[in-house]
Order: sequence, then structure tokens, then C-alpha cells
Amino acid sequence: MRSTPSVPGLPALVFAALAGTMAMMSFVAVVGPVVRLLGLSEWHAGLSVTAAGVLWMLSARRWGGLSDRIGRKRVLLIALLAYALIYIVMAVFVDTALRSPPAVWFSVLALVGTRALVGLFYAAVPPTAAALVADAAPPGERAGVMAKLGSANALGMVIGPAAAGWVAYQNLSLTLYVAALLPLLALGAVAWGLPSAPAPAAAADRPRSTLAWHDARLRLPVLAVFLAMISVTIAQVTVGFFAIDRLRLSPADGARMAGLALTAVGVGLILAQIGVMKLKGVPPRRWIAVGALISGIGFASVALVQAPWQLLATYALAAFGMGFVFPSFQALAADSVDAHEQGAAAGAVASVQGFGMVIGPMVGTLLYRVIPSLPYLLVGVLLLTLSVAAALHARRAP
Repeated sequence: MRSTPSVPGLPALVFAALAGTMAMMSFVAVVGPVVRLLGLSEWHAGLSVTAAGVLWMLSARRWGGLSDRIGRKRVLLIALLAYALIYIVMAVFVDTALRSPPAVWFSVLALVGTRALVGLFYAAVPPTAAALVADAAPPGERAGVMAKLGSANALGMVIGPAAAGWVAYQNLSLTLYVAALLPLLALGAVAWGLPSAPAPAAAADRPRSTLAWHDARLRLPVLAVFLAMISVTIAQVTVGFFAIDRLRLSPADGARMAGLALTAVGVGLILAQIGVMKLKGVPPRRWIAVGALISGIGFASVALVQAPWQLLATYALAAFGMGFVFPSFQALAADSVDAHEQGAAAGAVASVQGFGMVIGPMVGTLLYRVIPSLPYLLVGVLLLTLSVAAALHARRAP
């Protein structure tokens, strides 16, 4: 069995991924009560999440390219510092607004604006971290290291909402103040734990690398991240409604069941990514083909759910398959380009991830209004298509 490739500062990167995801998910956990207490509408909360996804989509590729030119660590420090400062501003606003609610238009502007800026700056972290891994790990061995970052993100998805819910029960404003500390801790970890290194594209005669979504080398990883993010966001946005309508639960019990389902998702992701870390010889294309097939079966099976345990089981199975897909499309993108293009490639993939985050919730909610099972059947078809595409791609690959 091959040893895990050494990536300088990997513990700092893993902690930054964990803390950053916890902070992002903490906002999602409290935005509903905050919106209600400020007298806003539900769509205002959706607008804040969509705005963050749009800026993520527009900026991720540029962040990745910037890290090729000025260095990975410098980009991470700039982005995490801005992320922390904006999160503090958001926490102060919410705390002040809950004591003395301002005009509705100002509350909407403040919530949407700060959340959008959080998405803008956090969009730098995933592509830069992925590019840093690609700099240090050789081709064919990157998926296992990417899975460590993926496991940290999955753990943050589990811990973040749970911790935010517990703190919010004591004090709603305190939740965001505590969450604002997380990017500051991530900033400190990167500043002291990540060694400085020259920019990979520092040569003066090297042209600026710009990789488009349709670059032939990135077609499969771009397709994988796009369909994966659409599938995940559809499942996230519809699970609460599905639990209430299909299982005939009260809104409170439906929210609790949705939380349990998302916890099962986190567990499934972690278990799968441990497998990717252990089985280092499996090529990324094969992980994508197998993972998309498993996840597609899991999501399509939600259409047959009639009991709470079945909902948890299908979501866990779907997440288990996704745990193979997520680190693999990042590793495949890194394996497909040259050394001076790693940041640009990771940024291109991350920007498509933001695009999926924007359109997935809209597609999911529109289809759910037609037939509650329809979003899950669509996800099953999309992931089966991805599985076939990855299998054919693996056949053609040398």
C-alpha cells in the first residue's frame, strides 16, 4: 500500500476547512429565526443564500488564478481575514437589530450584503486549498488527500448546525459571535501552520493561466461538480418539506427529522471519504462512476420512502456515494492540468460548484410543487448520467 503523500501544512488546511464550513452552516441554522424576529419574509433568507452562491460562482475561478500568481498562503490569509471581519460585522448587526429592529429594507440589505460578501471571500478557500494539495501530492495520489479536506467539510456540516442550535437556544445573537471566532481561528492556523512558498507561476515569462469551464481537460470534473452540487442542494432544500408532507409530521417534528437526515448525510460522507483515503490506488474516474451510481440509487429511493428510518437510510446511502465523488472530481481536475494551472483549474471547478448552489434550490423547489417525489427522481437520473459518463471516460483514459 502506498504511503500518504506529504503535504506541508495539511493540518492547518484541514482545520481551516472545518472551521470555515462550521461558520457557514451556523448562519444557515439561525437565519430562519433571525428573519422571523426582524419581520422579514422567508424569501429574504433564500435571497441571502442565493447571493452568496452567485458571488462564489463569479469569484472562485479568479481566486484560484490569483493563487497561481501571488502564492497560496497569501490568498488564504487575505480571504480568511476578510471573511472573519465581515462575519463580525454581520454578528454586530444582528445583535443590534434584534434589540431595536431597523427598517425592513435596511435589514434585507444588511443580511443579504454581508452574507454575499462572506460567500465572495470564502470562495477563495476551497480552490486554493485544492491547488496547494495538487502542488505537493503527485498525480494519482491526490484523491486521498482531497478526501481529508472533504471529511473536514463534512464534519463541519454536522457539528456547525448542531452547535449553532444549542447556542441559539441560550442566546440567538451569541451564535453569530461564536461563529465569527471560527474564521479567526482558521486565519491563525493558516498563518502559523502553513509554510510560505513561492507562487507556482512566478516566472515572468509565463502567461497568465485562464481555464474555461469547457476546457476539454476539465469536462468530466466540471460535469461531476455541477451535477453533484445540483443533487446535494436539491436534497437539502426539499428534505424538510418532504418530511412534513410524506411522513405527516408537524413542522417542529419535520425540522427535527430534517436535521437527523442531514446528520446522516455527514456520517455517510465521512465514512466514504475514509474509504477514499485508505484505497489510494483507485483512480478518480472510477470513484466518480461508482459513487454517482450509489448516490443516484440512494436519492431516487427517497421517492419510495414511507417511514422515518427509510428517509434516514436513503439519505445516508446517497451521501455515502457522494463521499466518493467530491474528493475525486477535485483530484481529477488537478491530474488533468499542468503545475502552473492548478489554481486556475481548482477555481474553475469551484466556480461551477457555486453555479450548482444557485440553481439547485430553485429547480428543487419548483419540481417539488409539482410532485414531491419528482426532485429525487431527477437527481437519480442526473447521477446515473454522471456515472455512465465517468465510466466511459475511464475506458478512454490511458
